[in-house]
Amino acid sequence: MRERVSEMRAIGRDALLSLEAAHSEALLHFRDSAAVRGRLETIIAAEAECCAFLGFTLTDAPDVLVLTVRAPEAGREVVHELAAAFSGEA
Repeated sequence: MRERVSEMRAIGRDALLSLEAAHSEALLHFRDSAAVRGRLETIIAAEAECCAFLGFTLTDAPDVLVLTVRAPEAGREVVHELAAAFSGEA
């Protein structure tokens, strides 16, 4: 887990443009590049194995990659912890 959090911070430092978190959902906007997509897909796969209750969606928008993280209400704290890790707060 420590390695994943370190990688989340690194991606956030390198490519995070904005973050919106409310209730049990977070929207994270990243610079669009193949390298960033690959790094995000690796983290998504690892988190999906670890925390099956989380839902991840990575979509393309004009010039950005949008990562949506969702959880049932009981998992909302985990969503906020992940958002904090990407933003460098955790």
